Formats: sequence, structure tokens, C-alpha cells
Amino acid sequence: MKWEELTSPDFAAAVKETGVCVLAVGCLEKHFDHLPLGTDYLNGQAICTLAAEKEPAVVFPPYYFGQIHEARPFHGTVAIDPILTLQLLANVCDEIARNGFRKIIIYNAHGGNQNMLLYFAQSLLAERKPYALYIHGWLPSEDRREQWDSILESQGGHAGECETSITMANCPHAVKLDYVKGRKHDPLGRLKQMPRGYTPIWWYADNPEHYCGDATLASEEKGIKLRDLMVDTVADYIRAVKNDEVAPALLEEFYDRSDQVGTE
Repeated sequence: MKWEELTSPDFAAAVKETGVCVLAVGCLEKHFDHLPLGTDYLNGQAICTLAAEKEPAVVFPPYYFGQIHEARPFHGTVAIDPILTLQLLANVCDEIARNGFRKIIIYNAHGGNQNMLLYFAQSLLAERKPYALYIHGWLPSEDRREQWDSILESQGGHAGECETSITMANCPHAVKLDYVKGRKHDPLGRLKQMPRGYTPIWWYADNPEHYCGDATLASEEKGIKLRDLMVDTVADYIRAVKNDEVAPALLEEFYDRSDQVGTE
């Protein structure tokens, strides 16, 4: 069920029926020359909506204010202030909860959101919240990974075979595959002289044109198969969240014990 398409009475009924809201967090960024700027949130929204048809849940409207500062050199990127990004997401989750949901699933539709979302999740332990938060990544479940790998002819890649195929399945009108012009890109390894560690310029160092992989191998047929695996994975996760009584109970225990510190 799409939040924005429900009437107010139907929304209230959906909250009681499902108890779960799914929020797909994407971004607006360059996906080389051939994919739309909204690729991540468009695909995330489509996958979550299809999953919620299999395992009923309410899907929040398109959300594209993720972490994407690494794409600032490219036209069309919207990189919101880091603190505001976290505050906005917190406010949105609070509003979802105010509307009655006690379980929220954040579906991460953009790899660059990963660290931000994990920190956001941990930050919820700073004060009592009336909801339990669950974060789900975009890869299929382990039992579907072999089938996933058998569909693809290349590994990984931003705007490569996998992402291009899925976008062709979800938004065929927005894909300009002829813009690829037969090009593919392997990471440049410009930081390979550094020992293991982290620097925020790592992505740009490897992929200065915001492209990694081989989009020439993509097809809509592959995209449909890949999408189906992801949809089934998300539907399974929604079902598991609905049935979960442990995390909410542990959160209440944690908040209660935190409130007691200094009062004994």
C-alpha cells in the first residue's frame, strides 16, 4: 500500500492491519550517462511497493534525501547538509510513529547511505522512541544469492550490469543505454598505495566518472529476474519484522534501565 494513495480512513485501517511502514531511502546522483538521477530511489520504491503487495505493509512516499556528497562534482546531485539529513530522517520516522506505526523498516536503496543509516539507527538509543527500527540492505537473501549470481555476467558496479538491468525493468523509459557507447569501467585503484583504512575520497579515487562495471551486459529480462529476487527478500523481511517481539521488548528494557541510571 502506498501511503500517498490511501484515504485518511483507509490509512488508519492500514496502520492497524499491518503495523509496519517501509521507508526506502535513496538519493539523487549521477548514474553515469545512461541512467536517471533518481535510479536508487526509483528502484527502491518499486521493490518495496511490490514487496508490500506480497506481505502487506504501508510504503512511505519517495524519499531521496540520502548521503551523497561523493557525487557533488556531477550535475543533478542533491547533497543535503549532513546534520539536516539526519534531522530530517529522524523527524520523518517520528511522524511515521506519530501516525501509529510501532515498527519501521528502512530499506537502503543507495550504497552511500550505509554508514549514515547505521549511525542513525544507533542514535535512536540516545532517547526513548515509541517504535522499533529495522534496516534492510538491497542485496537478496543468502538462499537467493546463487540464483542472483547466475543471472549476472559481471560483478558489482555503480550503473553497471546489475543496476542498469533493474532500472530497465522498473523504468525502461528513463534508461538511455545508447549513451553508454560500449564503455565499461574498472576501479582505477588510485589509492592502492595506502594500507587498509578509510578516506572519504575513496570512491572518487576509483570511479571519477561515477561509473563502475559494464552496463553493456544489461537487459530488461535480467532486471526482472533480479528484481523478483529482491522483492521476495524484502517481503520475507517485512513478515519477519511483523512477527518480531524480541527487539521491541529489548528496546523497552534498555530505555527503562537507562532511565534508572543515577536514581538508585
